[in-house]
Amino acid sequence: MKNNSPTEAGQTNLRQSKGSTQAKAKVNNGTPQIDAINQVFALFKLNYHNQFYKAFSNNTELNSVKRLWLETLGRFSPEELLRGAKSVIEQSEYLPTLKTMIQHCDAQNNSGLPDVHSAYIEACSAPSPKVQHRWRHPAVYYAGKTCDWYFLQSNSEYIAFPIFKREYELICQKVVAGLELKMPIPEQIEEKPLPPLSKEENSRHLKSLRKSLKL
Repeated sequence: MKNNSPTEAGQTNLRQSKGSTQAKAKVNNGTPQIDAINQVFALFKLNYHNQFYKAFSNNTELNSVKRLWLETLGRFSPEELLRGAKSVIEQSEYLPTLKTMIQHCDAQNNSGLPDVHSAYIEACSAPSPKVQHRWRHPAVYYAGKTCDWYFLQSNSEYIAFPIFKREYELICQKVVAGLELKMPIPEQIEEKPLPPLSKEENSRHLKSLRKSLKL
């Protein structure tokens, strides 16, 4: 997913109505949603320490943003809010905007998409033929197929994961937006084990993938 600037969350979300007395009452009621929002911001504070303090320089600003998030994210359960926050932390090195948080919570709520690292592990470890594997979500299959199965299995996570992450997140964005993915009907054995590539062949293959994905 597209990264946002470190201070975008604070700049975007400070447009909170001063007359929102209902939201102020909610913040003080201690509901499960309020507890979840407080936990979400505690996670962000821990993981985006410098960005967090730059975006929210005082408690007044932070509480205003929390009230806005509480109103906007009210349709999500506390569990979905926390899973969404953890998904953000895993997939982005930048403090999220409210829009980004909504997208991650929507993914937890509707699509059944696994987090990006779990998807990567499944793509690397799924047996052949891949099309016959019982995938947690078709998005994992299509991301793995685009990246090339052998490339994922024969390279270290340091090399392969960033490429898989980029492709998987692009597919996830389309799924969250409403794309319905279905597994292809297996007609024949899709893949056969191949002999290992040489170091030079592997390097050429990696360069080709990066060029095709514009990395």
